[in-house]
Amino acid sequence: MSTSSSTSTKTPVLQARGLVKRYGQVTALDGCDFEVMPGEILAVIGDNGAGKSSLIKALSGATVPDEGEILLDGVPVKFRSPLDAREKGIETVYQELAVAPAMTIAENLFLGRERRLPGWRGSLLKMIDKRRMLDEATSHMKDLQIGIRSMRQAVETLSGGQRQGVAVARSAAFARHVVILDEPTAALGVKEGNMVLELIRRVRDRGLPVILISHNMPHVFEIADRIHIQRLGRRAAVVNTKDIHMSDAVAIMTGAKQADVRAIA
Repeated sequence: MSTSSSTSTKTPVLQARGLVKRYGQVTALDGCDFEVMPGEILAVIGDNGAGKSSLIKALSGATVPDEGEILLDGVPVKFRSPLDAREKGIETVYQELAVAPAMTIAENLFLGRERRLPGWRGSLLKMIDKRRMLDEATSHMKDLQIGIRSMRQAVETLSGGQRQGVAVARSAAFARHVVILDEPTAALGVKEGNMVLELIRRVRDRGLPVILISHNMPHVFEIADRIHIQRLGRRAAVVNTKDIHMSDAVAIMTGAKQADVRAIA
């Protein structure tokens, strides 16, 4: 259950040290450490109440930890809001997809970041460059091999897997450091779930590390390079998927088995 030497010699893209987050008498994060390395898919697993959501919220700027530090490419950063994290190139796709069903795919890809027309029409009249958005959306979806015929389709006409694809494509289009995906296959059938897994691989292959939060252990072991196991508000272990059985990972997650100290990254 040891981590590979190749990851240990690199600087983590996104790292956390000793994160603490309290909500009244409840300690959600209790000195939690974390790191995602360049070019990997890192799964985050943990039982209910393990602190997964609090960890991801801290990394994505949704909450501010009470103690500890977050580093981006080895440099300490402070996120006061999700906008701070987005400005640093960290994009998050939550389980409740933030898509506008009545708007087109192209409009959803640039939601909140619309392209303006050049010159005074864009600067003074704030007119949107729909042609540029359409062309860029088509390019993004083609690069990720998402098979949707027209970027002018309303998102409400898409299947669940296609909607998830739009959300992932939007994050990949603007992320410069990390894409965080929260349960991306939870509400999908087998075929659409596999489609999203393949999409995640393509995002990673484009050079963006992916953090995958999931309860679906077969999906985790199919796609992840490493697994961060969260327990009782802190990191219990980091393991290579090829070096551990699924049952052992679940046992560490539930506390039925202690992690080998060599598994800690």
